[in-house]
Amino acid sequence: MYFIWKKRNIVIALLAVAAAAGLLFTWYGRQVSVAAAAKTKTVNPNWGLSFPQPGKQPVGNASPQFLRQYQAYFLGNDKDKTLYLTFDAGYEAGYTPKILDALKKHHVHATFFVVGNYLQTRPDLVKRMAAEGHTVGNHTWHHYDMSKISDTAVFEKELRSVEEKYKEITGKPMQRVYRPPQGRYSVANLQQAQKLGYKTFFWSLAYVDWYKDKQPTKEEAFKRILPRTHPGAVVLLHLTSKTNADILDELLTKWEQMGYHFGMVTDLH
Repeated sequence: MYFIWKKRNIVIALLAVAAAAGLLFTWYGRQVSVAAAAKTKTVNPNWGLSFPQPGKQPVGNASPQFLRQYQAYFLGNDKDKTLYLTFDAGYEAGYTPKILDALKKHHVHATFFVVGNYLQTRPDLVKRMAAEGHTVGNHTWHHYDMSKISDTAVFEKELRSVEEKYKEITGKPMQRVYRPPQGRYSVANLQQAQKLGYKTFFWSLAYVDWYKDKQPTKEEAFKRILPRTHPGAVVLLHLTSKTNADILDELLTKWEQMGYHFGMVTDLH
């Protein structure tokens, strides 16, 4: 009887130790997560990528798993040859109609992240985007460095002002998709956007196309874009680029010949 009692106590003791260990590991995991979040907030305000292999998904300076907890994304499925085409729109340089024409020709829908200036100056193009089935997303009203904005009210005003102007123009509510200007962000920003019902979108494929007076040639653009095209790519292009307007029809054709099709970032989860 004594042996049985002793054995039973040993089992209970072992279970208690295991439970304590589990709590310890849980606590440690939470501390690591907090530390990682703090590191992302203070060390990596700029979105960045590295490309270990051509044609393969890049590595972001925050992992898909880390971002997903805030409903933030930069990649789709690595087994699915889907591209998610997005354009940032700070101002109109005269190239958007040609870009829209190319998208329409290929039956491709894209997401246009617009700022307040674009909404104020080219409501006609915003209406066309919406009418042709594209998503118009939120790129903030002033295009500030959002990683430096910690005040929740200021952050919210930047997004709400865009929403309100878009609804005034189109008569419809804006889909809650958000891109931080220049990819600059903090963990607090991701949390704030999530609380406002937004999904945040970075990118996994881009090239230097935004300098108005230093546009790449067609050959340079293809050389930079095509080798880095990969399954699940969230592609970032700029509406201010003459090169993009000139090559988009051919670029879409090349992507289609590579076996890619096109989806919307709103489908990412």
